[in-house]
Amino acid sequence: MKRSDFFKMALAAGVGLRPGLALAGPEKKVKTTPGPLPRRPLGSTGEHLSVIGFGGNIIKGEDQPSASRMIREAYEQEINFFDVAPQYGNAEDLMGAPLEPFRKEIFLACKTAERDAAGSQRELETSLKKLRTDYFDLYQLHHIMSKRDIDTAFGPGGAMETLVRAKEKGMARFLGFSAHTVEAAFAAMERFDFDTVMFPINYISAFRGNFGPQVIEKAHEKGMGILAIKPGARCPRQRGEERTYRKCWYRPFKTIEEISASYSYTLSFPVTSALAPQEEALHKMAVEAAKSFIPLGDSDREALKAAAADERTLFSHPTWKG
Repeated sequence: MKRSDFFKMALAAGVGLRPGLALAGPEKKVKTTPGPLPRRPLGSTGEHLSVIGFGGNIIKGEDQPSASRMIREAYEQEINFFDVAPQYGNAEDLMGAPLEPFRKEIFLACKTAERDAAGSQRELETSLKKLRTDYFDLYQLHHIMSKRDIDTAFGPGGAMETLVRAKEKGMARFLGFSAHTVEAAFAAMERFDFDTVMFPINYISAFRGNFGPQVIEKAHEKGMGILAIKPGARCPRQRGEERTYRKCWYRPFKTIEEISASYSYTLSFPVTSALAPQEEALHKMAVEAAKSFIPLGDSDREALKAAAADERTLFSHPTWKG
């Protein structure tokens, strides 16, 4: 069966649309607040976020009118989770002004990729200024990959000193991290009681690369909020392959059938919110898919596993970098 045919059949058969079926293990029903765009609790924080968030890369490289329009539309769709980082080009510069009118009504997250205290403090202060706010709801260590990242950030004079100080001074309400290896995520969770983890949750990487569910399970046991990235990522691009979407470094899912199936998998875990690929068209399809989400059943899971069998994985475990 062709891959495209599978997704058309899966959607017609109700992948993600069959009530009363939940997966085993950590893939269990999550308390969800109904609405045009449902919301879920963020771990033990007491906050509730929209199941789809707005990532800063969506507006990277855009002009201010376009960025302002996208942010306003996201807010009107009841997205209340906005995430950005200094590494997302000019996104911070573009996001500050349009968020200002409803800053108190949304949950704003930012990150630092600096590993030392001095560098991360500079990034924190610059980000606050650009985003026209005096605090972040969530401040995160960004893109932890290696043992060296862990040792530096958590050692004397490391970035964790900035994060802890920011929370003590009211510049950050909650603290978290993003990671792209299972080993780094586990190491960070063992070093500090973070409020959140941001991690790739993708059915192809899970079935083909043994990547993702073990991080969800550990974070869920610790009562952490789980923020999913890359649910819309299909596989690596081939060498020399041109980007269909200029902001995606991977090959994304591109049809509503594919996106619905992929997000059904990701949101069947106790994930609070998922960030779509950072292209406006793909983001909009993710929002539409999330509106009709219902947890997958066992047969749906097996169907997705079969669909992943011939795919290349974007992430795999073990992948620890020293």
